[in-house]
Amino acid sequence: MTTFVLVPGGWGGAWVWEEVAAELAARGHRAVPVTLPGLAERAGEDGGVDLDAHTADLSAVLAAEGPEVVLVAHSYGIFPAIGAVDAAPGRVARLVFLDTGIPEDGESLATTFPDEDYRAALAGLDPDGRCPVPDRDRLMRPGWGSIATLTEPQIERYLRLATPHPVAAFTGRVRLTGAWRTVPTTGIFCLRNGLSLDVARMLHGTGDPRFAKLAEPDTTFFELATGHYPMLEDPTALTDALTEAATGGGARLHPAATDR
Repeated sequence: MTTFVLVPGGWGGAWVWEEVAAELAARGHRAVPVTLPGLAERAGEDGGVDLDAHTADLSAVLAAEGPEVVLVAHSYGIFPAIGAVDAAPGRVARLVFLDTGIPEDGESLATTFPDEDYRAALAGLDPDGRCPVPDRDRLMRPGWGSIATLTEPQIERYLRLATPHPVAAFTGRVRLTGAWRTVPTTGIFCLRNGLSLDVARMLHGTGDPRFAKLAEPDTTFFELATGHYPMLEDPTALTDALTEAATGGGARLHPAATDR
């Protein structure tokens, strides 16, 4: 049995993981879907809800559930996740990057979000306020974070349950020493959102030190034929990838490694 701690992206809560959690449980695993402070059923938690608060909250979950958990972070969720792992790498057996990038020390979602217009919009928000859920038109546009690949009932559910996100969590800068790099990692790419193994190979080929982890022998990869929300679009395929990742499976860029 493996314990999976599941961290949602922006505007989400534990609700996004319901189907994946059920599938993991049916396969004999333990699933711990997380709702971060200030979101979903915790939306009433005001005051001091920033990236540090999210990281501390997740650190407490890992302390309770670890060691040897598989920590799965979707989109924005990688910021508190990587911060928590960096502070206590021994609590996590594998860190899974679900359709998201690799933050560096001092970066935030507000400085790395692919949509330049949206980065500018975030900069203009009250740092003590909440970032509204983007309207349906914006969320349906092709590009990062699109919900256009979901079915209409899935879209309606997303729009009904998504909650405004604390601005300070989006603008807060992650604090990293590099200790997280000692933890085995898996990247899960959602092909209909633009990320792929070929993109990872290209990034590593640039020689930029931030992408060195991509070709280490304990780094594996999976590709899913979904958009940015595979937990809603195809929870079975995502669960397949997660359970295989937990045992070290997946493709590799490392030249001496054999894909398993």
